[in-house]
Amino acid sequence: MSEQMKSEVISRRKALSLLGLAALALPCTVLMPSDAEAQQTVAQAAPPLTPPPSGQPGVQPVPQTGTERRQERRTGRAERRQERRTGRTERRQERRTGRTERRQERRGTGTTTPAPK
Repeated sequence: MSEQMKSEVISRRKALSLLGLAALALPCTVLMPSDAEAQQTVAQAAPPLTPPPSGQPGVQPVPQTGTERRQERRTGRAERRQERRTGRTERRQERRTGRTERRQERRGTGTTTPAPK
């Protein structure tokens, strides 16, 4: 027990080199692609954007694909963004109109001639 345990901090460079060596040690068969083919899906007509009326018994809505859900989210965000912009424009116009009216009330009838001294 006269030997002391020596702990050494491994630098990032050493850790990455060890990982690189481990990757090289993997057999090539693990890294080679397999002969499996992709699954073929049956082409379906695009589902309607509006769900079928709920009055029809036994008709289940077609589940949406990820792309369709993403597109709906994008459309919703664009609509909300446009509503915010329209609201801001309307509020800005109301502020400007109110400001102009108040300024004209302070100055009198809205004439630009200076008041007599």
